[in-house]
Amino acid sequence: MTQAQEDGKRAAGEAALQYVQDGALIGLATGSTVKYFVLALGEKIKSGFRVQGIPTSQATARLAQELNIPLLPYEGEWELDLSIDGADQVDSQFQLIKGGGGALLREKIVAAAARQFIVIVDEAKCVPVLGMPMPIPVEVIPFGWLNTQRHILGLGWPSQLRKKNHEVVRTDEGNVILDVEVDHIEDAGAVEAQLNGIPGVVENGLFVNRTSIVIVGGTGGIQIKDRPVA
Repeated sequence: MTQAQEDGKRAAGEAALQYVQDGALIGLATGSTVKYFVLALGEKIKSGFRVQGIPTSQATARLAQELNIPLLPYEGEWELDLSIDGADQVDSQFQLIKGGGGALLREKIVAAAARQFIVIVDEAKCVPVLGMPMPIPVEVIPFGWLNTQRHILGLGWPSQLRKKNHEVVRTDEGNVILDVEVDHIEDAGAVEAQLNGIPGVVENGLFVNRTSIVIVGGTGGIQIKDRPVA
C-alpha cells in the first residue's frame, strides 16, 4: 500500500460525508476506506449531528461504539437512507467485487436495504473489467464445503479456502470463504446467479446493479461519478 493510495482512501472516505443528512439511517460497511468515513462521521457527531447506523461487521460496530455513533439493532427491519461501502474492484459500469474483508454477506443485506448505495475507493480499485487477479469471495457453509468447491470447479473456476496465519478464516456468521478465480467477468449478473445457485453457497462478492455513486480518491483529487445510464 503506497502513501498515495492511503491518501486516496482517506479523501474518498471523508468526501462521502456530504451525502449524509442529519437524522439519516445509514449502513456502515467494513474496510480500510470505510474506516476513514466512520472516523469523519464520529467527529461530526461531536457537534450534534444525528444519525443511526447499522454496521456490517463486529470490527465496524466496535469502532462506531468507540465514536459514540448510535447503532440500530441487528435483528431489525431497516429502511436505510444510504449505505457507504468500499470495494476491491469497480468497473466502468459500477459493478463490484467485494468481500476482501470477509463481510460480503452482511454488506449485501445492508446494501439491499438502502435507497442509495455509495461506494468509496482509491483509484487503484478502478478496473476496465472485473476479475483476476482479484478473486470473487464466496461465503459457504462449513458443512460439505469441499462438495461446494467441487461444484464451483465444475463451472470452470478453481478456488482456494481462505486462511490467515494457517487458520481457516470464519465470517461473523461462522461460515468459510472460497476465493474463486474468474478471468474477465463480462456478465457479472450471470456469474452472480451461477454461484448463488450452487448448494452450500450463502452469498458471493459480486455486487451487480446496486451502486448509484462512486467516489474515487486519487492523485488528481476526488472524482464523484454517477451511475452510467444503461
